[in-house]
Amino acid sequence: MKKTNVQISFEAEKLRAIHQYMKDETELQAELDTLLQTLYEKHVPAPVREYIESRDKSVTDAPMRSTRPTASSGQSSPDTDSEK
Repeated sequence: MKKTNVQISFEAEKLRAIHQYMKDETELQAELDTLLQTLYEKHVPAPVREYIESRDKSVTDAPMRSTRPTASSGQSSPDTDSEK
């Protein structure tokens, strides 16, 4: 699924204290991710979560479509020019 950034306000001194006592930045990120996932599961109804997950799987499983014209479409490509 495509991710987006979430911005929150938090007291700077408290954030510095968290950074001081946590092992590293990735640990903070992991805990925030877990908290957001918990909120998602608590507030979003199961049928909606299932729908979102099924949409994500169908996008991932869909074959990539090429927008480049093919030789069978009647359009010439730079590789098949007669000027070679």
